[in-house]
Amino acid sequence: MVKRCFLLLAGTLLAPALWAGEPATAAESVKMTVYKSPTCGCCAKWVEYLEERNFDVSVVDQANLQTVRGQLGVGPQLQSCHTAVVDGYAIEGHVPAEDILRLLRERPAVAGLAAPGMPPNSPGMMSVEPRGYDVLTFTRSGETTKYASY
Repeated sequence: MVKRCFLLLAGTLLAPALWAGEPATAAESVKMTVYKSPTCGCCAKWVEYLEERNFDVSVVDQANLQTVRGQLGVGPQLQSCHTAVVDGYAIEGHVPAEDILRLLRERPAVAGLAAPGMPPNSPGMMSVEPRGYDVLTFTRSGETTKYASY
């Protein structure tokens, strides 16, 4: 049996979060800005993946992401091909939508989430079902903690 709960995010009711491993989808869109290279195909696929889950994504194409990453506290060991900002949190790389929604619901005292590198079985890469990698929280001082493992 699948258990459902409703999420409340800053006064916005989100769709039921499924406890059986199914991806959570926002009933009302969650606004996010994604900074990416203008030529990166997997970044565009990650944006499509999020939009299919009702995220309202603004895309900023730029060749060099180091300034944005520096402002957000994304260290070199966490970097991937794109950087996003959602409600004050940094999202680095191919982080699944359900982890972003969980972050917004739980509101931990971190700078953001990261899926370092280019995990091949991640949303935007070869799979919408994440497999074989970890999503980490990170602080501006460089501390990391495992947030989800796939």
